[in-house]
Amino acid sequence: MREDVESLDIRDVTANWVNAEVLARQIDERIKALADLSDTPLFFGRLDYLHAPGADRAEGAEGERFYIGRRHVHDHDGDPMVIDWRAPVSQPFYRASKKDPMDVGLRRRFGYTGGDLTAYEDEHLSDPAEAAATSKLLQQEIERPRVGPMRDIVATIQPEQDEIVRSGLSGTVCVQGGPGTGKTAVGLHRVAYLLYAHRERLARTGTLVIGPNKSFLHYIEQVLPALGELTVRQATVDDLVAHVEVRGTDDAAAAIVKGDARMAEVLRRAVYAHVTMPTEPVVVVRGSRRWRVSAHEQEEIVRELLARDIRYGAARDALPQRVAHAVLVQMERAGEAPDDRVQDAVARNSAVKAMVKTVWPAVDAAKLVLRLLTDADLLAEHAAGVLDETEQKTILWAKPVRSVRSAKWSAADAVLIDEVTDLVERTHSLGHVVLDEAQDLSPMQYRAVGRRCTTGSATVLGDLAQGTTPWATRSWDEALAHLGKPDGMIEELTAGFRVPTDVITYASRLLPHIAPGLTPVASVRENPGFFDVREITGPAEVIAACAELLRNEGSVGLITSDAQVPALAEALTTAGIGYLSPGEETTRETRLTLVPASLAKGLEYDYVVLDDPRSVVNAEPDERTGLRRLYVALTRAVSGLIVTHTTPLPEQLG
Repeated sequence: MREDVESLDIRDVTANWVNAEVLARQIDERIKALADLSDTPLFFGRLDYLHAPGADRAEGAEGERFYIGRRHVHDHDGDPMVIDWRAPVSQPFYRASKKDPMDVGLRRRFGYTGGDLTAYEDEHLSDPAEAAATSKLLQQEIERPRVGPMRDIVATIQPEQDEIVRSGLSGTVCVQGGPGTGKTAVGLHRVAYLLYAHRERLARTGTLVIGPNKSFLHYIEQVLPALGELTVRQATVDDLVAHVEVRGTDDAAAAIVKGDARMAEVLRRAVYAHVTMPTEPVVVVRGSRRWRVSAHEQEEIVRELLARDIRYGAARDALPQRVAHAVLVQMERAGEAPDDRVQDAVARNSAVKAMVKTVWPAVDAAKLVLRLLTDADLLAEHAAGVLDETEQKTILWAKPVRSVRSAKWSAADAVLIDEVTDLVERTHSLGHVVLDEAQDLSPMQYRAVGRRCTTGSATVLGDLAQGTTPWATRSWDEALAHLGKPDGMIEELTAGFRVPTDVITYASRLLPHIAPGLTPVASVRENPGFFDVREITGPAEVIAACAELLRNEGSVGLITSDAQVPALAEALTTAGIGYLSPGEETTRETRLTLVPASLAKGLEYDYVVLDDPRSVVNAEPDERTGLRRLYVALTRAVSGLIVTHTTPLPEQLG
């Protein structure tokens, strides 16, 4: 298929050089999408239908066989050899069961080792004599060691996951999923499915995946390209709101207030306070005639624009046109016949421009936020009845700042600037946005993401128990409301495919303290996993535990509180054990990653050493946030976990 594309001659089908460039680029992207991945098989399943799909199921009608793979594959004649996993005819591979065979006589799963076909397994779904059984190949694929970046799960998608993946483009879906339930994979595969089902529409409107940090995005970045999708942008929330350079940090109290949805009202008031009512008439001179628009008539125009609730900048652009229209009405009454060119000329008249500058001045978002955060009187004026005095003092900067450029903006400040920017000029909306690790966002951050999909839909992924910010989401209903998608559907995934039984059972002891009411994850792995808790005397025993786990196949993560990373890094170097930072790709030679607890979210390793849980908890501003951070760290292991501690374990772990 790739060779066919490479051999295309476009010289006779392009009318000009622009068309040639566009077509050449499209061909280049097609070639990239058809790249071979040495360890990724083209097909992983087979379906033998009892009857041809869509045909009359009369007795004697012939069935049909389909091979299912990551993408469509056809031969030189254009006949399909492998059907894309997203096609409707592939759906029974994920949904069919003994109870509902969906007209499938045989489902075959293929097993691979390093890209080589090594096994297959058959289920005769329509044969009443064959009992339902757990797929060994499916289990092996789920428990296969993790080395390198995150991989796709097209061969192992479960029925409850498939329902979410194939849900429609028009609706927003929120997925609550505990550790290892595959929520991130489900979100990425939903994007791939939507691009398949609505390719033309999403090609126009765009798609975006938002992750918590760069390390996480690097970890997941190969999933969509492996499925042939190269056009999806990835970013963090900080990337979206990067109107200023972030060089400062807020304490927890200030960040909570700045992230509160009430700040949107404070900012709206501050923006529209720039509008003042006209007090002088506008006199437009054209040739020998003078045309006068009274202050009263101007005020009517201004009040009408304010009542329309359109963006500040759009209303400002409309104001001179509305005043010009009032002049044109006078001209017509006087017997003239002005056209649109005359109206545009009047709108550009110096008197009209001067009036607009006075009545509806331009607003610079960063300068406005800077004034609010440094001027107590101005903040008090616009926050009256919204923020109390204590909250206002909490967000005021202690020292005056000379300019926007010299200010040490925080991440929360950048979100405020983004809010003002949107009040002035509407943010471009995409067709679909995936928001992962959403539980850590503040209401104002939700609003920032929601602005990027006002005319599109979203897939929101997260786990309330893993909220590790002081402003973490309390409920998904509340989060969806801030996102601007109050009608979004909430789904819950509770089957754990990644975390071993013994590990998730131990971690779930924290749930009553961090997220009461959440259903604990039930591991479906047959292997209970390796799990041990060890009281130690110093770093040497932590390094020994890492060396012990490195004797196994797969990746190893050493997770510790951020403050202890330098000491353990030095101990690893002294012991001659090479290590990576989060986001760096593991290799056969270097399989250990040293992970600060603050960056562990969303990552996974075959084996984990978690050092000193108490220090992980104590590093956070409050105990609940600390216990949630600990819950995240405890649930990063795929095959085994060793917990080491010199100080007593948190009592919530029993």
